[in-house]
Amino acid sequence: MRIGDFKESYSADEAVFTTSTSRFWLGVLFLLLTILPFVAGDYLLYMANITGIAIVAALGLNILTGAAGQISLGHAAFVGIGAYTSAILTNRFSLPFLLCLPLAGLAAAFFGVLVGAPSMRMKGLYLCITTLAAQVIFEFFFVHWESLTGGIRGLNIASPTIFGLNIGTEFGFYWVTLVVVIIAATVSRNIFRTRVGRAFIAIRDRDISAELMGINLFRYKLYAFAVSSFFAGIAGCLWVNHLKSITPEHFPLHESIRFLAMIIVGGLGNILGAIYGAIFMTLIPEVLQTVLKFFEGISPQAMSFLFPLQTVVFGLLIVVFLVFEPHGLAEMWVRVKSYFRLWPFKH
Repeated sequence: MRIGDFKESYSADEAVFTTSTSRFWLGVLFLLLTILPFVAGDYLLYMANITGIAIVAALGLNILTGAAGQISLGHAAFVGIGAYTSAILTNRFSLPFLLCLPLAGLAAAFFGVLVGAPSMRMKGLYLCITTLAAQVIFEFFFVHWESLTGGIRGLNIASPTIFGLNIGTEFGFYWVTLVVVIIAATVSRNIFRTRVGRAFIAIRDRDISAELMGINLFRYKLYAFAVSSFFAGIAGCLWVNHLKSITPEHFPLHESIRFLAMIIVGGLGNILGAIYGAIFMTLIPEVLQTVLKFFEGISPQAMSFLFPLQTVVFGLLIVVFLVFEPHGLAEMWVRVKSYFRLWPFKH
């Protein structure tokens, strides 16, 4: 049983993974993620890819809402901006995937700063309504700017390549998604350890006190919008290169709400919470569909009644979960670790 932490150097004190146990399990996780594409089929790899893309987007929203305390209902629109930017750069300028990836993030970050500008004079629900308006405006452009976005028909792109190597298959794209998720999680984790990240947290906890300490509220709120939108743009680029097509239906308002639900269910302001929430919100609908297929084999007539209920069950699961565990999945994980750390003692 571990009874305390004893650190002998500043580097040990600043380490993200402070114990040999956490480093061991991290190594096991990387090993499993490396083995997965060689033993899993295309469907599981497809689920892994869309889960990874959701994690990148959720990490971005977690910085804005979880760390900086700025509620956004327009996150899906920024994912869409990244996706359309990548598709347009690929189709019209034949830019490679590796160049489209950061450019999509920068395009989304630019529009994120524009949307975040009203945060100087608004906060709380008023800022939330502003981001909701941005979601509606960007959706309008996705649908009606047909010469650029293709309208409701959307855009199609060719399979992405990296140095001539085709990554358009589920197996090839898995490695791209895995690398981007690792980089995004590492950057997110370290942002909170910087001056900027601490300023985000100070603004979230008490903006007036943060301003009295010398933090420029407007500048750091714009930073939060820019970083969050950059992550969303990266997720959008991954999305369009994975599916090889894009339409306005991919980025509706309920997708923004789903991203918000991911970080709330997972645990606001927590990197692991954003990851757990993205996995939960992506996989639970698939689990519900699998359960319904089981009942379909028993009674095909019951499907006409049960199939529409899966959305209701999904919503009830989120509500029940938030009632009994308001601090999210990350808090549950902390309790599990604490139990085994103190085992066989209770306290």
